This record gives sequence, structure tokens and C-alpha cells, in this order.
Amino acid sequence: MNGTVSSANLYDCRDAFAETIEALAANDRRVVAVCNDSVGSSKLGGFKSKFPERLVNVGIAEQNMVGVGAGLANGGQLPFVCGASCFLTGRALEQIKADLAYSNANVKLIGISSGMAYGELGPTHHSIEDFAWTRVLPNLPVVAPCDRIETAAAVKWAADYAGPCFLRLSRVGVPDLLPEGHVFEVGKANLLRDGSDLTLIANGTLTHRMVKAADILAKRGISARVLNMATVRPIDETAIITAARETGAILTAEEHSIYGGLGSAIAEVVVECAPVPMKRLGVPGVFAHTGSAEWLLDEFGMAPNAIADAAQALIERK
Repeated sequence: MNGTVSSANLYDCRDAFAETIEALAANDRRVVAVCNDSVGSSKLGGFKSKFPERLVNVGIAEQNMVGVGAGLANGGQLPFVCGASCFLTGRALEQIKADLAYSNANVKLIGISSGMAYGELGPTHHSIEDFAWTRVLPNLPVVAPCDRIETAAAVKWAADYAGPCFLRLSRVGVPDLLPEGHVFEVGKANLLRDGSDLTLIANGTLTHRMVKAADILAKRGISARVLNMATVRPIDETAIITAARETGAILTAEEHSIYGGLGSAIAEVVVECAPVPMKRLGVPGVFAHTGSAEWLLDEFGMAPNAIADAAQALIERK
């Protein structure tokens, strides 16, 4: 395994989102979609064709978009507010805080093309701060599914959840990791592989790279546990504490800054409840370069081989 991840059998999580919201809308007239001139990138073309009266396109006006979503929720509708994650969370953070989280409005935020999925468009379009911005807000679960199966399950969960939530979806293809029929449980990590020497934790586009890294480590005689931590808030403290106590070291990886994201959320639990050596992989507090998402992940030390090397070095600190 080199720095390249195979393109075979990779799926765009946006497709799973689109199929699921269309199925929900067919059975629930309250379901509406609100977007910011992003019908194509949010994969809402099919929704628009089937339910044209239930698609609201506010144009490039993210603050207004969140306000419209809150108004629709207050009127008894079930709005899914969709847009590029960098603009949805960055431009409209005050509205997310006041109109949704503080008001506990029943709005589902869908951050599309998260992380560095817009790689060639550069730092203005990278969304590597959205975990940090959203996970500090009360009443706002933050979720980054690892594959199309978990995406569909998380969208169904969001529709049933009474309150606001933020789902972070990439456009970068990922393989299936979870079984068909998987039921999403907010705040619950998934054990993808058991191990005893250390634990690898990720979500979103990094989860399958962690699985590949665990395969590499196994060939080196190292037993790595792999957890898919889709929910950043509320975090699965029990799974983290158990991993720390049973494996003695934790390595995290994320398509986000190492500051304020998944690794930070896990470190908060570790330092208070079960201190063990930790290493956080991610964007190291810089504006990420321009380049494809896959190249950028490799560049920042998150190719499967590089993850395995970091894990091996971490074990030596135990």
C-alpha cells in the first residue's frame, strides 16, 4: 500500500443523502430542502424534479438560508438546509448559534463537500474548521458519516431527531465499511476492527484509511483497534475510555485542523479520564494548500502507510 487509495468501489455520500431525502419526502410532506444556489453540488436535482414546490433556493445568501430554515421549522416543516460546509458554517455561524442551537429549532444542516473536497479551489473553499465551530454549540449534534450506508442511516436519524443537527458530508468517494441496514446511533462509535496494541479513531473520509493502516500494521505484527467515531458531539466517552485503558495509546486522523476537531474532542476525554499517549493527525494549524483532496490528505501525513508509521512511533511512547 502506497499513498494512493484505490478508486474501485468508491461511493459519493451525497448520492446516499439525495436518495434518502427523496424517500423521506415521498412519505412526509413536511420535508423541504433549502439551498444556496447549490442544487447541483447538493445533489438536489432529483428532489427538485419530484417536489419542486418543496425546494427553496435562496441564492448565495447563507445567513438568510439558515434563517429561512428556522422559519420553516417554526411553521411545522422539516427543513434540510444544504450548502458547501465552508460557507454554511463560516458565513452563517451566528444564525446557526442564535436561530437554531439557542432556539432549538428543528432544522437539519447538511454541510456538503466538507474537509478539502474542493481541493483545487484552494484555502477559501477548504472546510477544515467546521467541527471546531459547530461542536462548541449546545443542542447541536455534529456528525460525519464514514460511508454511504452510514450517511443514509444518519439522514434518517436526523429526520426523526427533535432539534437541530449538523451532518458533514464529503464529495470524495469512499468504500462501504458498515453493513447494509446499519442503524445510526448518535454518540455511539462503531468498532470496525478489534486490537490490543493501540486504537485508531477517525470519521468521514479518514475512516477507511485507518482500516487500511490497521492492515499494514497487522503485517508488522501490531494489533490495532479501529473505531469509527462519526459523532463528534456528543462524543462516545465510554468507547474512548475503554480504548485508552485496553490498548494504551490512541491515534486520531481527520480531514480538519488538528485544533478543535475530532482529535481535540477525544483528547479532552483522554486527559480527564484515562491519560495515555496520543497523536492527532490532520491539518497542522495552517491554511491547506491547493490540490486534490486525496493528494492533500497524503501531503498532511494521512496516507495509510504514513498513518501506520505514526502509529508505530506512538506505540514506542507507551
